[in-house]
Amino acid sequence: MQSLPEGRCVRHFQYGLGVVTQSDAERTSIDFELHGPKKFVTKLMVVELSNEAPPVKPSTKRRKKAAVAAAAAVPVVVAPQA
Repeated sequence: MQSLPEGRCVRHFQYGLGVVTQSDAERTSIDFELHGPKKFVTKLMVVELSNEAPPVKPSTKRRKKAAVAAAAAVPVVVAPQA
């Protein structure tokens, strides 16, 4: 198999749907939807080219340290039981 263009959607028999992140004559890196990034020997890998749209990964929003610290510093009030 030859190198694949970056951003190309492929399907692997074990890992499922993924997007090519880097590829040359020796190595190919694919980021799979459910299994994360994997590296393959380009000549030995077995993938099918897919016409499906690349999966959209949910954006992970980072919270600022100050917001996390402020949330942790909020006192918890427990009502007395009668």
